[in-house]
Amino acid sequence: MSDAGTLRHEDYATAGKRELLTFRLGEEEYGIDILKVQEIRRYESVTRIANAPDFVKGVINMRGTIVPILDLRIKFRFPEVVYDDFTVVVILNVDGRVIGVVVDAVSDVIALGADEIRDAPEFGAQLDTDYLEGLASVGERMLIIVDIEALVRAPELGLVDADTAA
Repeated sequence: MSDAGTLRHEDYATAGKRELLTFRLGEEEYGIDILKVQEIRRYESVTRIANAPDFVKGVINMRGTIVPILDLRIKFRFPEVVYDDFTVVVILNVDGRVIGVVVDAVSDVIALGADEIRDAPEFGAQLDTDYLEGLASVGERMLIIVDIEALVRAPELGLVDADTAA
């Protein structure tokens, strides 16, 4: 623990807490494991890839690495997708692959214990429950926790070989 009595990043493992980067998609707030986040960038134009699913916006060249960019708003079937000054790309490192996901805005980083995360219902969600790790109440906010590894392993993306995903 730090002198001020607050937890530092390295203290979370011993405290049984897990850090999540929270972000907004429409009116909903989501969270992903902070350890998967490599960086956060402004949304920039991408190079389209022919015959890619609509939620695969294309690729960018990031310091010599070709990074596929997925728009989670389209993947999760949000009715309206608007790109504005708050739209960002969260660059992730998942299963040894670097990918970017487009989100409406990044909120903050929070720490949750396993006892604060509830199982997601199997009905009524905008999000395919295969990619849903759970739900958590943070004050007045409801946080939807995304299993980004399951999303990246989805066969329709083709980002991870079947042998790697096992």
